Amino acid sequence: MNPWFNRLSSASLIGLLFLCLAWELWLAPLRPGGSMLALKALPLLLPLFGILRGKRYTHQWTSMLALAYVTEGLVRTMSDQGMSQWLALGETILAILLFAGCLGHARVSAPSRIVKAGD
Repeated sequence: MNPWFNRLSSASLIGLLFLCLAWELWLAPLRPGGSMLALKALPLLLPLFGILRGKRYTHQWTSMLALAYVTEGLVRTMSDQGMSQWLALGETILAILLFAGCLGHARVSAPSRIVKAGD
């Protein structure tokens, strides 16, 4: 099995987690000193260990979670100004990469695609 998709999923998930925290706490928070919007990073912690371990089921449901971050990134890309707009674009790109990596890993690790030793 090719680990490329799992590496893509892992890297983009970790990148998205750090981007969400840095964005809302230091780089361009809604309020000076940070905002409670940093809590949007919490759902990204749920699939972290399953993604890092290459669990197929975790990749499957994380692909759906990634779509929420794609949506938020697109909305804020269109509505925000300045640095926040660029960070939203970065969030969109990372979330799309996470989505693609999760789907790719789920596809290559499907039981019907794994060649058994006796075949």
